[in-house]
Amino acid sequence: MDPWENALKQLDEVARVMDLNDEAKEALSLPELVSESRIILKGEHSTDVFSAYRIRHNTARGPAKGGIRFHPQVTVGEVKALSMWMTWKNAVSGVPYGGSKGGIVVNPKGMSKKDLDGLSRGFIRSFSHVIGDNIDIPAPDVNTTPQIMGWMLDEFEVIKGRKEPGVITGKPLELGGSEGRTEATGLGGFYTILNAVKAFEIRGKKVAVQGFGNVGYYAAKFLSEAGFKVVAVSDSKGAVFDEGGLNIDAVMKKKKETKRIQGFGKEITNEELLELPVDILVPSAIENVITQNNANDIEAKLIVELANGPTTPEADKIFEETKKIVVPDVLANSGGVTVSYLEWVQNNTGYYWTQKEVREKLKGVVDKAFSQVHKKMSEQKTSMRNAAIGLAVDKVVSAMKLRGQL
Repeated sequence: MDPWENALKQLDEVARVMDLNDEAKEALSLPELVSESRIILKGEHSTDVFSAYRIRHNTARGPAKGGIRFHPQVTVGEVKALSMWMTWKNAVSGVPYGGSKGGIVVNPKGMSKKDLDGLSRGFIRSFSHVIGDNIDIPAPDVNTTPQIMGWMLDEFEVIKGRKEPGVITGKPLELGGSEGRTEATGLGGFYTILNAVKAFEIRGKKVAVQGFGNVGYYAAKFLSEAGFKVVAVSDSKGAVFDEGGLNIDAVMKKKKETKRIQGFGKEITNEELLELPVDILVPSAIENVITQNNANDIEAKLIVELANGPTTPEADKIFEETKKIVVPDVLANSGGVTVSYLEWVQNNTGYYWTQKEVREKLKGVVDKAFSQVHKKMSEQKTSMRNAAIGLAVDKVVSAMKLRGQL
């Protein structure tokens, strides 16, 4: 299940629904720029070499924007898919960016602070010629942090010999980061769930969240505080289930202290979590966890994708047949890039907003995007994914035509 093949299948389906011409479809099927490099990390006793990528999908609507992930399963296909999804996500949100993504094939767990610093700076040395605050703007993603963004920013500014805080978002506050960025993706997902519950008249409030990193934790926390019953959460080691609802902050406290969430309620697997009898399922971990093999066993009425690409096209077809509602990643997890955009605006103007102001602006963007996608879904009588990507494609194709590219 190559994520790039999944992304192309999604585009094919939208092109069919939209009756998109072959020229436009071909242009959207190819990334603008694929950059590959290798990073050499010299230690005291060994030298390691890591493959690294930065891929730019489309910049018709503005400079490219997309995170950098450190993960052992990073591939060119995955990064290409993620860059395409970033193009759609930015267009759906209405922020003036195109899409890009980056990654290093590495398992960062257990790496020393010194080695992570060296790896981060090595990435910037490899790709400083293709990024910039009006060219391509990286941000955190899987296994990358504000501290890693700080090292990357510093290396970029050393190379260029000037201050350019807007070249990286998701930075520490002291280096020009934005209030509200840490919780932005989870909070945006929470706002999206509130919109979806109302729009699709979801009666129950029982929720399972797969993935308990930054995104899953904040989504679970905000949902719990709003009166939803979060009965299950999981990390890479497994899941915990409590019919009466979990204390989300207590689970996170244990995770920070022991690196595990086990010890609350019943221990189950990640696969079992997906099939729990809940009202809302929130996949917040990795790609391809919902497939044709388990889609029929998912009982949730509403699936809200806070991970990138958790549902395969084959599973989407099953959900359409079984009348399940899927709020796609390009809409549901756009909170992070929205606040990254707000950070970039603050960096470029030198004026910074409070957390309250950032959250208000984020809610406005999320609510508007959901309303537009829901309207298109109703008008075209199609899935929410087709409506969201279709809306994005409309905007991108229009920009390409205005530039004379199509």
